[in-house]
Amino acid sequence: MPQHRDDTRLSSGDALFLYLEREGMPLNVASVSIFEGHISLQGCSRFIESKLPLIPRYRQRIAPPPFGIGAPRWEFDPEFDIRHHVHQVTLKHGTDAEVKAIAGAILSTMLDRRHPLWDFTLIHGLQGDRTAIVTRMHHCLADGLAGVSLMNALMDASSEVRPLPRKKAHFHVPEARPARNFVDELILSSVSLAERILTAQKELFQVFEQVLASASQQRGRTRTAPQLTKSSEARIPSMEDFARLMPEVSAATQLLPFNVICRGPQKFGWTEIPLADLKAVKQACGATVNEVALTIITSTIQRYVESRGVRLKGRLLRIVVPVNVRGNGSANELGNRITFVPITIPLDIRSLRRLVSAIRQRTAFLKSAHVAECVGLFGTMLGTIPTPAQQFAGQIVSQIPLGLCNLIFTNVPGPTSPLYLLGHKLVRCYPYVPIGGELGINCAMLTYDGTAYFGFTADVHAVPDVGRLERFLLRSFSELWQAVGLGPRRTKRPPAIRKAAAPDATKAAAEPPIPSVAKPTAKAEPAVVTAAPHDDDVLPRAVA
Repeated sequence: MPQHRDDTRLSSGDALFLYLEREGMPLNVASVSIFEGHISLQGCSRFIESKLPLIPRYRQRIAPPPFGIGAPRWEFDPEFDIRHHVHQVTLKHGTDAEVKAIAGAILSTMLDRRHPLWDFTLIHGLQGDRTAIVTRMHHCLADGLAGVSLMNALMDASSEVRPLPRKKAHFHVPEARPARNFVDELILSSVSLAERILTAQKELFQVFEQVLASASQQRGRTRTAPQLTKSSEARIPSMEDFARLMPEVSAATQLLPFNVICRGPQKFGWTEIPLADLKAVKQACGATVNEVALTIITSTIQRYVESRGVRLKGRLLRIVVPVNVRGNGSANELGNRITFVPITIPLDIRSLRRLVSAIRQRTAFLKSAHVAECVGLFGTMLGTIPTPAQQFAGQIVSQIPLGLCNLIFTNVPGPTSPLYLLGHKLVRCYPYVPIGGELGINCAMLTYDGTAYFGFTADVHAVPDVGRLERFLLRSFSELWQAVGLGPRRTKRPPAIRKAAAPDATKAAAEPPIPSVAKPTAKAEPAVVTAAPHDDDVLPRAVA
């Protein structure tokens, strides 16, 4: 009988991202990084190729399951060529608006499944002697936290440039496993399915035990409630909180103007806030970084949907937050190790201070109710469905209006100190989270070197004016800053850019049309970095 453990098989969660993907809805984890100086295509290609022995999976492509049974597998690409993965384009005017347009064009396309599912696009000609790099990898390969952890394999903590080896690194490709016959493959698939069912049963009992333990603790807290401090009451939901908030959790999602089936192309917008300012607000209102970020995202959506003619009274916003379930010390694992927490927030709370409090109550309630574990259990149960049925269902689900939430917001903790690529300092890093189904907007936040970088992904038909989200987010944060008693906020201008010949002002101000992307000349793999968790988060660490 064949050995049933096979680390080349995709997990059911990883394979799901393959099944859901379709034209107009690519499912990639990505970022746009801005570096000082000029990074050449040849130098970057050689550097990336020299690092690939450290990441064998980046030389593997997806292979369909034999006989259509079981999960897809990773296999080494016999025609691997770095030129399929590292490309370059050159800007006409050198503006950030052009970079956003090119990034949107790249991220609107699907990766070629004949080759390993990652690539790297250098954007030259950016004003101020800078190089932008769009990195992307398929979501079946890694989630946001795994993607961030990979930066350590590509970047250095020092600006010192180490000489590259003169000879191309030798990479030993393991011998291909002998082809299995139909009976062996059927046995393997059956054993794998049985393991997933046993795992689901184990998780079901664990969640049941946690819920019972929480209920017992809740009864004890209720008896001693008069002795609780005001701050602790905010984090220990009462039975009244359960009765009041549970209907929100179970209510159907109320669709907003941007909740339409994604057809592509995509637009990508971004902005940033000093991390110290986020932490100052966090301290002033007794919240967490996650809760402050959720507050300004909610306020941003309030402003945006009102500008689209939506009345907010009585409406709810459901934000799904991906949550890391890797545990300690395993952030370098590829693949997806996430569950999801749906947070339902009233859209008609005008006071930002009250909005922070409402979000704190809801995150505390969701944690005490073990919602993340229950959602993870649901995902495990889905994994017990036979693979052919999962593949068929994924193709259908991606094209029907389910309305499970309004948007996804993911918060990825990044490195706290500067990183360098070939001696070039990484000065900015904007995260990208895919959209799909009826999620016409999604948002990600990545913290890096003292700054929180926000990235908005939008379907052009759902959100033709993504730039308004950038402005609304900054305005919302400034108002929150004042609402928690920190006074008028003085914003720092971005570092001055050494300008070359100034382009026509009217052209620079307008967002350029989505350009065509150059054909591959040489591409590389996604950037990655070590995550430093934020302090005192109510929910587990969010990821992409």
